[in-house]
Amino acid sequence: MQSQDWTVPGAPVKGYVWHAADPRGNVLLTHGFGEYAARYVDRYHALIPTLVGAGFTVYAADQRGHGASGGARAVVDVRVLVEDHLAARGALRADPRPLFLMGHSMGGLVTAASAARDPRGVSGVILSSPALLVGENESALVKRLSPLIARVAPGLPVTDLGTGGLSRLPEEVAAYEADPRIYHGKVSALTAASMLELSASLWPLYARWTLPTLIVHGAADRLTDPRGSQRFMQVIASADRDLHVEDGGYHELLNDEPRDRVRARILEWLLAHTE
Repeated sequence: MQSQDWTVPGAPVKGYVWHAADPRGNVLLTHGFGEYAARYVDRYHALIPTLVGAGFTVYAADQRGHGASGGARAVVDVRVLVEDHLAARGALRADPRPLFLMGHSMGGLVTAASAARDPRGVSGVILSSPALLVGENESALVKRLSPLIARVAPGLPVTDLGTGGLSRLPEEVAAYEADPRIYHGKVSALTAASMLELSASLWPLYARWTLPTLIVHGAADRLTDPRGSQRFMQVIASADRDLHVEDGGYHELLNDEPRDRVRARILEWLLAHTE
């Protein structure tokens, strides 16, 4: 499936759009740490072609330091990525069709932060294995030192996420490991510290969250904490909220054993919210 170029005003990122023939809505898709937007065409159970075929035009961008966008590889201040996300939403605001935000993993945190700060023009939010609860088990000392380390040595590799927790399907893990467009190194100090700070700062804002929301998360996810999705659903004020937890599910649910069921749930939710 071919994309067209799309420009995010003021953001030095490579943007893409996949147009639906007769669009019923738009989806702004935000990828996770280390990956890139077009991965959702061939992997993730062909998510982008599925959405386009169902009548949703999909917009996405390679976040700074990822994919075809510039910047040190995967050395990012996640708070800056939120500003880019808000700029992307601004570019889509003139379109009268419903706009849905979807983010995976780190992209889920970026999406949640953007929607919590400014819910205008958003018809609903889908979060896939979102990194909403970062560093819950870290010591107070680590939490105090992480911003200092990020300032002094932003590119310092600090956390090895590994690949074993991505999927239970060996072919999906192998495809991830063989993909040259994916960043395969450790999480940098700047990325880790900014995710820690951002995730902690958002919880008071979630209490005002009234947007329709679907979260899909694997109960066995070792990369992002499922308890964050559970806590989020308990905190938000939205009456239209749905948490879909997959027993035994790993981090990339759309690349994991329940991918048919998870993709169907996402599509069902979107169609129900554009009737």
